[in-house]
Amino acid sequence: MANLDSVFKAYDIRGRTDNGDLDADLYRAVGLAFGSMVDEPAVAVGRDARTSSPEMAGALVEGIIAAGVDVWDLGEVATDVVYHVAGTHSVAGVVVTASHNPGEYNGIKLCRAGARPVGEETGLSRIRELVDAPPPGADLPGSVRTHDATTPYVEHLFSIVPADTVGALAVAVDGGNGMAGVVLGPVFDRLAASLDGLYLEPDGTFPNHPADPLQPENLVDLIERVKETGADVGVAFDGDADRAFFIDDLGNPIPGSTTTALVARWFLAREPGASIVHNLICSKAVPEVVEAAGGVPVRTRVGHSFIKQVMAETGAVFGGEHSGHYYFRDNFRADSGMLAMLVLLRVLTEDGRKLSELRRDVEPYFQSGELNHRVEDVVAVADAVRSAFADHSQDDLDGLTVEVEGGWFNLRPSNTEPLLRLNVEGDSPERVGEIVAAVRAVM
Repeated sequence: MANLDSVFKAYDIRGRTDNGDLDADLYRAVGLAFGSMVDEPAVAVGRDARTSSPEMAGALVEGIIAAGVDVWDLGEVATDVVYHVAGTHSVAGVVVTASHNPGEYNGIKLCRAGARPVGEETGLSRIRELVDAPPPGADLPGSVRTHDATTPYVEHLFSIVPADTVGALAVAVDGGNGMAGVVLGPVFDRLAASLDGLYLEPDGTFPNHPADPLQPENLVDLIERVKETGADVGVAFDGDADRAFFIDDLGNPIPGSTTTALVARWFLAREPGASIVHNLICSKAVPEVVEAAGGVPVRTRVGHSFIKQVMAETGAVFGGEHSGHYYFRDNFRADSGMLAMLVLLRVLTEDGRKLSELRRDVEPYFQSGELNHRVEDVVAVADAVRSAFADHSQDDLDGLTVEVEGGWFNLRPSNTEPLLRLNVEGDSPERVGEIVAAVRAVM
């Protein structure tokens, strides 16, 4: 079985043996462990279109029913759909996916009833213990039945953003051959907006480009299509469709912080005084926009488990991450790329300006984007940076955040690789470059 030290990272489980093969035994063991610890009446199981997903999901289901728990088989679905089933029916949820990673990878995302996340302190450690020392299983195995989840999910989306509130916009969408294509057709069938689709057919080999729109090279085709057709907006989804990235009408990518600020401002116009959650690598424009709109900004660590927990504690109406994850109170505090798209389309419809103009309202600063640095000793290098900037204001909410003249930076270790991730923001592009150079000189 795969080495547990390498597969239990952050909030998801990734299973690979030392020679790189996917490990069905691990998926089976995780299914047995998860089934043994849940108190929900069933577990909804979905999967993405990767070539390994049917086998890995099958092994996972074997483990769950061996624990005596029933399985609702959702088939190939977006991760958002699994969250909706868990939230609507008070069942646990599992999706076999590796999200934005290459096709040869796979993994597992877990949630409890109400789409509550399973993090290190809320179940993941216990699953690891049960995989190490497997429970005996139940005398009577659970059953498996199929469950149509996509149709109710589309209805749920339109209960939050009614179809008639979205105007006749031209929308170019790159599905990245991921799971967004399963939902996009039924969604746009109800909208006045037109869909110009690229790579909408789910294909787990990802023949056109990796389903990782955080990387600029994977946005090239969409940017070209927006410019060629004069689309009002471009939308790129990752492999399991829980993240969405946007391109303005001039073909320029929209940072996640900009989308967070625009959507937050829209919510606050409807719920004055509401709380908005943002992670600590979002632009400082986000809390400034929230405060100017009469809301309460709440800063949190990076990652869905933290954000969902803070949203529950504060009653926040919306949460955003710079990485393209957007969370909605009315979506069980879960992230949804499709819902983020619909809200932004409604924002554009109601405002009337082009996205290239609208974004200027909330973009007073300049950002480096996430810069990855492979280092031999993550802790030692981070400590060296901390010492070098000891005379500046620092905090340790998530990695190291340092306020410097004309900007700030955050340096965080990767959960899965020997990398340090650097994010920098400054008052000008030149100042961003200077801060990046200063940190790299220490590293």
